[in-house]
Amino acid sequence: MNSYKIKKMKRIKFLQSSLAFLGGGFLISSFKMKDIQGVFIENAPFNLPSLPYAFEALEPHIDRMTMEIHHDRHHKAYVDNLNKAVLGSPAASLSLEELLAQISKQPAVIRNNGGGHWNHSFFWQILSPAKGLQANASLLAQINKDFGSLDNMKVEFNKAATTRFGSGWAWLLWSNGKLVISSTANQDNPLMDVAEVKGAPILGADVWEHAYYLKYQNRRADYLAAFWNVVNWSVIADRFAAAK
Repeated sequence: MNSYKIKKMKRIKFLQSSLAFLGGGFLISSFKMKDIQGVFIENAPFNLPSLPYAFEALEPHIDRMTMEIHHDRHHKAYVDNLNKAVLGSPAASLSLEELLAQISKQPAVIRNNGGGHWNHSFFWQILSPAKGLQANASLLAQINKDFGSLDNMKVEFNKAATTRFGSGWAWLLWSNGKLVISSTANQDNPLMDVAEVKGAPILGADVWEHAYYLKYQNRRADYLAAFWNVVNWSVIADRFAAAK
């Protein structure tokens, strides 16, 4: 074996041993960092809720990848950023609903991420893979009273959702003794003191592109048509009863 090959082998062994040493140190540092983050998350006032169904449960209407990215990345980012924003401030002692009720007094980072956390936590609950769910008699009677029919309500809701410029949400809410439809920009919602139409959300649709773009691209109307196939009318009826 010539001297060049011997030197090369020694160099490789040196690099391997160096990387092993550095790797060990890196793993220890990563473990400590992970542990610190784990303590922070555990003690944080806000937490990411688990989905009440599997990522693929809403297919073919909403695809697995969209749900996984939407929940594990987008929603998680709202929660993490909200916790960082309230850390060490009086806002950390408030419930999310209390925070939203006085959102005009909070900085934009809390408004955006607090709204994002509440909206998505709400959104997961009003979706369901169960087939054949329908509005109960009480909810349907109120919808008929305020909109003429369930189909009319869907048309108005879809119009609010499709005409919301840019990113935002469409809502069916209980406000001043009746059901009304509104839309909000970004991560705002009807619980906020800055909302143009205030009330208790009964149903909501996320019309940010991250909610539908992988499957529907720019076809927001197609996404909304599919959305009605996975609406959890049982939860919506419960929210309606609680809001009245």
